[in-house]
Amino acid sequence: MEGLGTTGFWKIAEEDRERLAVADPDHREYSFGELYDLVNQVSHGLQALGLERGDHIATTLPNCIEQMALCMAANQSGFYVTTINWHLVGPEIAYILGDAETRVFVTHERFGEEARRAKEEAGLDPQRCFAVGGAKGFRPFDELVADQPTSRPQELSAGSIMFYTSGTTGRPKGVRRPLSDAHPDDLAKVSGMLFLLFEILPHDGHVEITQAPLYHTAVNTWSTTALHWGHPVILMDRWTPEGALERIEKYRVTYSHMVPTMFNRLLKLPAEVREKYDVSSLRTMIHAAAPCPVETKWKMFDWWGDVIWEYYAATEGGGTLARPEDWKTHPGTVGKPWPTSEVIVVDEAGERLPPGQSGTIYMKMQGNDFEYYNAKEKTDKARLGDFFTVGDIGYFDEDGFLFLNDRSNDMIIAGGVNIYPAEIEGVIQQHDKVLDVAVFGIPNPDMGEEIKAVVELLPGVPADEATRSDIEAFYQDKMTKQKWPHSIDFTTEMPRDPNGKLYKRKLRDPYWEGHEGRIV
Repeated sequence: MEGLGTTGFWKIAEEDRERLAVADPDHREYSFGELYDLVNQVSHGLQALGLERGDHIATTLPNCIEQMALCMAANQSGFYVTTINWHLVGPEIAYILGDAETRVFVTHERFGEEARRAKEEAGLDPQRCFAVGGAKGFRPFDELVADQPTSRPQELSAGSIMFYTSGTTGRPKGVRRPLSDAHPDDLAKVSGMLFLLFEILPHDGHVEITQAPLYHTAVNTWSTTALHWGHPVILMDRWTPEGALERIEKYRVTYSHMVPTMFNRLLKLPAEVREKYDVSSLRTMIHAAAPCPVETKWKMFDWWGDVIWEYYAATEGGGTLARPEDWKTHPGTVGKPWPTSEVIVVDEAGERLPPGQSGTIYMKMQGNDFEYYNAKEKTDKARLGDFFTVGDIGYFDEDGFLFLNDRSNDMIIAGGVNIYPAEIEGVIQQHDKVLDVAVFGIPNPDMGEEIKAVVELLPGVPADEATRSDIEAFYQDKMTKQKWPHSIDFTTEMPRDPNGKLYKRKLRDPYWEGHEGRIV
C-alpha cells in the first residue's frame, strides 16, 4: 500500500493516538488511541478466559464502542466473531450460539431478557457471558477488561467475522472461512482493497457514517475497514432520516453503506427539512441489499448529485459494481462483475442463458473459500461447480450489465405468468401518500396465486377506500395489467429490520395457512 499513507487500525493508532476514530450514537467521541487501548484489553480479557485460535465469540449488541472493540479484538486474536441480529428471540439466538460452538457471549441490557433465555438454552458457561450496562445472569462487561493491559498481546493471529445468513428460508447458516496465516497487521493493510473499487482512498479527509446495525455483513465490514483506512466512523443506533442528515452535516460525512429503503424514507421528508441540511461533503454513498426503484434513484441523484454507487453481492462472496455513470446509461442495473469476481445467469438445468433472458444468478470470487458451518448439504445445494447462489433472479443486457428481477422465493406465478414483486413495489413506492409497500402472492383457486399489495401510508393519510382508489389509479398507466395488484391492504408498520430488510413471510404466511405450497 505504498504511497497511500499508514493503513491498518493498530499502526494508525500507534502513529496518531489523538485522531478521531468513533463517534457513538450519543455523540461521545473516541480517539484511535482510546479504541486501541480498549481493543487490546478485550483481547487480553478473552485470552485470560482460555480462548484459543479458532474459538468463537458472539454478541447481541447495538451499535456501540464495545461492538467495534470486540470485532477488532477478534481480528487480532485469531477468534471467530458473530454479531447476532438482536431482533431475534431467545431460542433463535440459542440456535446460533450452539451451532457456532460459542465460548464467549456479550450482550446489552436492552436485550438482556432474550439473551438470558438464549444462553441458558444453549448451555453456555455463565462465567463467559457478559453484558454492557448490566443484565441478570451476566457478568458486567467491565469485568472482561478490568485490569487488563492496554498493550497488544504478544501472540497475534488473524481472526474472522462469521456471519449467519438471515434465515428467511429456514435455519440461518453460518458462513465460515478458514483463518488466514497472515499477520493481522498485514491483512489490515490490504483490507480496504474493496474500497478502492469505489475510489475511496486511505485518509483523504474521508468520514464514514454507519447507518444500519453492525450485525449486518456489509455494514460491519464497512465500519471496521473504515478504521483500517484511517477514517472516522460515525455510529447511528436507531436510524431516522433526519438524524442521518444531521450527522452528515455535523461530521462532514463523505461515504456510507445504505439500502433503498433509506432513500425512500429520506425522500418522504418534507422539502423544507431536506433543504435545511448541508450534504455537500458527500462523495460516495453506496447502496445494496435490495433492488432500488429506478425513479427513487433518479430523485436521489437530483438531490445528492453523482455520488451514488451501487453494488450487488452476498455474504458468501463475489459481486457486481455500478458507478454513477454506469447506472445513468443503464438505469436499473446493479453493474458489471468486479475484478476477481465472475457472475453467470443460468436456467433450471444449469445452462448459461444469453443476454435478455432471466435465470438464477450464480457468483464466484477468486480466492474465496467458504462453507456453511455444520451444513454440508446446504453448502452443496447452493453450488454449481465453483459458483454459488443465494436464490436471486436476474439477467444481463447486451452490454454485460446485470439487472435483478427478484428473489426466487418471492416470485409470484399467477396463471402461469412469472410476476416479480420488486417491480410493482418500485412503482407504488413513488405515490406521494405511500411510505412503504410489500407485494407478494396469495392463494387463488383459479390462477394458483394472485397479487397482494400491503401498504404503509404516510402519517395522517386515512386508510380508506378513497386512498386505495387513488393508489390504484396511480399505477395503472405505469405497468401492464398483469402486474396490477388484485387487492390492497393497509398496515400501520411494515416488518422491516433497521437495515431495511423486509420480513415478507410475516405478511404472507397468514394468507397461506391451510393451503398447500408457499413454504419458503
